[in-house]
Amino acid sequence: MAPIRILVVDEERLARERLSHRLASDPEVEVVGECVRGSDALQSLLRHPVDVVFLDARTSGLERFQLLREAHATQPGALIFVSEDEAHALKAFELHALDFLLKPFGDERFAQVLARAKEHVRNGRIQSLARQLVGLLNTSPSTASAPPPPAPRYLERLVLKEVGRVAVLPVGEVDWLEAEDYYVQVHSNGDTHLVRQPLRQLETQLDPRQFVRIHRSTIVNARRVKEMRPLFHGEYQVILRDGTCLKLSRSYRERLDALLGMA
Repeated sequence: MAPIRILVVDEERLARERLSHRLASDPEVEVVGECVRGSDALQSLLRHPVDVVFLDARTSGLERFQLLREAHATQPGALIFVSEDEAHALKAFELHALDFLLKPFGDERFAQVLARAKEHVRNGRIQSLARQLVGLLNTSPSTASAPPPPAPRYLERLVLKEVGRVAVLPVGEVDWLEAEDYYVQVHSNGDTHLVRQPLRQLETQLDPRQFVRIHRSTIVNARRVKEMRPLFHGEYQVILRDGTCLKLSRSYRERLDALLGMA
């Protein structure tokens, strides 16, 4: 965890120095400021919120300090009241102080108070983290339970309007497609069918995980590819399972390689 930040507030310079010296020997804490007056402490807290405040009961401007705490303008994790008078212990409880140090105090008593303050701060940090986690968990289910975006729907069959009949061809049975003006020749199992639709438009309706363009006028079913043979200038010949030979343009090779790796 980050060091526990401590502010010392005492009108007496020697008292501040002694307290800061004791705190400096603890590697888990860091004295971030020393203040003489309560008003100075308020300004320091507003600039740099701290975890623990050691506050001497004689500090002037105490009323303003109390009002600030009650207004929750700042939230020190623990307030340790320090005084030479036991009667001030009641004042400490009224200010909701975590503990009370009666001057002069020994090392053992100081160690007890500091240990309690550190434990208080640690617990507060853990609770704060827990609240953040709960907040995340409270928002996550709404996201997790929300229905996932619908998967793109691609063509499952082609409707082939031919002379005297209308045929339906499952897309999975297509071997390859070839552009011919504003039409597409669909090759399947040795047969050729004509679809009255531009190749570019039909391409957007085909599943890109199965169909890939290998030439500006040719789209192939990757599951029908048997092998690839190199030609010239980075071009290849694509051999389908039925023996059909198609030309693979260099600019489309990367897409086909990626798809064959997925198929």
